Amino acid sequence: MPVSSAVRDRCRTLLGAQGEIRYVFPALSLGPQGTANFLIVVTDKAISVLATRMLRSDRPVAVHATFPRHTRLGPIMQASLPVIELGVMAFEFEEEYAAVVAAADAEIFAPETLPPDPLPDL
Repeated sequence: MPVSSAVRDRCRTLLGAQGEIRYVFPALSLGPQGTANFLIVVTDKAISVLATRMLRSDRPVAVHATFPRHTRLGPIMQASLPVIELGVMAFEFEEEYAAVVAAADAEIFAPETLPPDPLPDL
């Protein structure tokens, strides 16, 4: 299920002028320090990892890390849930967002595989 427009608006407010939001998906960090909720936001200029409130994973509060847009999110590793590595962190996310990760990578690394925009004038 896509994140709501309210979550996208909160991300946009926090990111400021870092480009147009293309993809957003929630993720859970995995590692020796424990787990934490994040939102991974892909814009046309960068990939940002946004930290969220402890009990409100739909409320971004800080930019935890930023990567150039040409950073590959995949490959997706399968554990109990899909996992990606971004920088030195590993993130687990719901299976329904695997298509988002694949589309974000395809947009940069294999644009010929994306279907044409059905409504290019909007």
